Amino acid sequence: MTPIEPHSTGQPATERVPIEPQSVDAPLTRSAIFLVLGVADGGDAIGTVRGVLADIDGLVKTVGFRDLRARLSCTVGIGSQVWTALTGSEQPLELHPFREIAGVTHTAIATPGDLLFHIRSDRQDLCFELERLLLESLGAAVAVVDEVSGFRYFDSRDLLGFVDGTANPVGPGLPAATLVGEEDAAFAGGSYVVVQKYLHPLSAWQSLTTEQQEAIIGRRKADGVELDDAVTGQKSHKTLATITDDAGEHDILRDNMPFGRPGSAEFGTYFIGYSRHLWVIERMLERMFIGDPPGTHDRLLDFSTAHTGSTYFVPPATLLRALDSS
Repeated sequence: MTPIEPHSTGQPATERVPIEPQSVDAPLTRSAIFLVLGVADGGDAIGTVRGVLADIDGLVKTVGFRDLRARLSCTVGIGSQVWTALTGSEQPLELHPFREIAGVTHTAIATPGDLLFHIRSDRQDLCFELERLLLESLGAAVAVVDEVSGFRYFDSRDLLGFVDGTANPVGPGLPAATLVGEEDAAFAGGSYVVVQKYLHPLSAWQSLTTEQQEAIIGRRKADGVELDDAVTGQKSHKTLATITDDAGEHDILRDNMPFGRPGSAEFGTYFIGYSRHLWVIERMLERMFIGDPPGTHDRLLDFSTAHTGSTYFVPPATLLRALDSS
């Protein structure tokens, strides 16, 4: 592909074709749609879904060619309850429904979801159009469970005012952290993804001093520099969300997005995490909701309530294209 001038976001753009479907490492964008669907029972629902997923590449090209610099992409996740029916194969080794995590004070709830579409672009209208065509194609074969439109907020900050995603892996560390390898060779190149919709009582958060907020997050608000870990008491969000063992630190890729409706006093963060190993995200959530040690939960949860929780596997694009022959 021939390079062209960089887009105004500072990210390089390419001409000729949109971003390959199932590109977990697709660029951070200004807009996103997180669409969770349930597959209908009976009829030819499974067959319809297979056909649409097999041609997701064509749908992305249909919309994305209108403005290649807008970097439209779509990543599809499939839940464990429909995996075998859709693919005709055994499930990836770690795939299972989201497991509720109940701490003393807060709970990471599990909610329904068979399919996840993570649509990204620098243009909101392209995200909208791809979602519209997807739902038109899927028709009565699916029902919408949850639909969130996210936006990039200033310099990649969440609505709490902190830069989000500073710990994301880069370079060779990105595929190493996100893509399944030889440990599950049949699904190499795929990725596990967990999504949660969090809502914030923004006025309560804003009543805290900057120093109190920084102690909860574990970073400075202005520049995102990490603060020293707490010696005693409840640990910061940064510390609890960092997973280490004898093999070292285990990263995940976050592409979280703020969303909200000020007129309805709705302010939130849509968490989406991609990982080579599902257990890494599950352990992170356990540390946040149960605490380390137990009973010392992540204080961010006092200002951030999980309203959804579901898990999916993102198969390689080659597996999606083969669904029409399943």
